[in-house]
Amino acid sequence: MQFASLGSGSKGNATLVRAGATLVMVDCGFSARETARRMALLGVAPGDLDAILVTHEHSDHASGVATLSRRFEVPVYLTHGTFLSGRLDGSHRLLQFNCGDRFTVGDLGVTTVAVPHDAAEPCQFRFEHGGRHLGVLTDLGSVTPHVVDSYRGCHGLLLEFNHDYDMLMSGEYPEHLKRRVGGSWGHLNNAQSAELLGQLDHAELRHVVAAHLSEKNNSREHAARALEDVLGSLERVIFAAQGEGFSWLDVS
Repeated sequence: MQFASLGSGSKGNATLVRAGATLVMVDCGFSARETARRMALLGVAPGDLDAILVTHEHSDHASGVATLSRRFEVPVYLTHGTFLSGRLDGSHRLLQFNCGDRFTVGDLGVTTVAVPHDAAEPCQFRFEHGGRHLGVLTDLGSVTPHVVDSYRGCHGLLLEFNHDYDMLMSGEYPEHLKRRVGGSWGHLNNAQSAELLGQLDHAELRHVVAAHLSEKNNSREHAARALEDVLGSLERVIFAAQGEGFSWLDVS
């Protein structure tokens, strides 16, 4: 099983996961043309996709989904709440599920995980293939016991390190946006994400990807310090950039 990113941040997100003969995309916050361009850099194309899995309806995760799905006839998996938001209307085919459901897409097992975020019915995903497990976890404002339990035993983890709390509070965002981003239904800060890692058995983690870093309220240096405190080194750490994401990582 491998995973890669087309880009990660407030300007657009898309993650690829492949195993066996199956290729899926988690979210698509880029235009269809830009998605195809970024996929080509990773040696794949939109027509190769077996499914698009949507975490929630916010534009940086969903703005490109309907066009890509319709143009290349790719089915879209989403929660009932995300479906009712109407943001994915016009997709080729919409397949709804409940948070907590498990299903398969080709050679991939998929577990859906409910998370606290200010969207209609947000979820995140855990993938399984051949006894290996990959977690994708961004866009949540707090770490619940359910989240911790859902991501134990992963061999690869893409985890939100959205902001440094002090940078956010002293930054240029208006107060209402600071409360939203830093609140329990917003985004994880570096300390929260590091604390989550500390609650997991991270000895089995082959790759830890720090994702969804804010360009205004965080830096790689701040996130790296938090990661090093809990992991002991940055040997297994990759940073997902907004401009180019990251190339294929193997968790097999």
